[in-house]
Amino acid sequence: MPILAAVPAERLLRLRTAASEGYEWIAAATWMQAVTTIRTRPVEMAVVDPMLGGEPRSVEIERLHQHFPSLPLLVYTALAPETAGVLLGLGRIGIRQVLFHRFDDAPAALRRALHSELEQSASQQMMQQLVAVLPGLPDRLRRALETTLHAPEDGPTVSTLAERASLKRRTCERWFSKLGLPSPKMVMLLARVLYAHRLLLDPGYTIEDVALKLGYGRAKTLQMHFREVFGLTAGELRISLSPEDALCLLARRYFEAPIRTASQTQSQVAS
Repeated sequence: MPILAAVPAERLLRLRTAASEGYEWIAAATWMQAVTTIRTRPVEMAVVDPMLGGEPRSVEIERLHQHFPSLPLLVYTALAPETAGVLLGLGRIGIRQVLFHRFDDAPAALRRALHSELEQSASQQMMQQLVAVLPGLPDRLRRALETTLHAPEDGPTVSTLAERASLKRRTCERWFSKLGLPSPKMVMLLARVLYAHRLLLDPGYTIEDVALKLGYGRAKTLQMHFREVFGLTAGELRISLSPEDALCLLARRYFEAPIRTASQTQSQVAS
């Protein structure tokens, strides 16, 4: 799982040593590199240090939070008088998960903090919703489906999905058929566009950014998939559908089990 590390080299080494299994650490030595990585790579969260530029600053982290609100941010910095004011400012905008170097960054503590923040990532939130329309699908197939979002360079093929789930391709296809689901290829496409839609709700992403993050050769292809699945362009999706509404639309069109939004459920209860 790719994670951006916009921290000094000493803290990056600590992260890599403590949490090596299952994580791909992408280092950023400057805030410009951090923004470029977020816009072009499928990172799931960012570990950031307000001391990255040498002096304690909050403005760059505040901008990341503003432009990419779906990206979890974990602050990992030194416990020092000069960082106190910066951390207070970050707390005011909702960034409260902080680890202090040499104080509370034991390997187990680092792993717990990373796991907690990753649960809030865009792909995790989307997969948790998608589970509602994938009843009975084995956990290893769900995990393999999620992995296709994190490794777009491998291509979302049925063979790759089956291999990640340690299944034969025919066995993989039979699971989907047995459960009355669309084909694995179609489910991967639906997961991909749901994830793309969720990312597009962040003001910092363009359609070109999202296409690049998800491994599309051209933004035009992603636009075509949006029209095929939702009947809307990327711009229309951005202003007209919430993540819950997007899932409901897909459930009606492609799955047997209907999904209700929270507002629909509340209205039904009230009536």
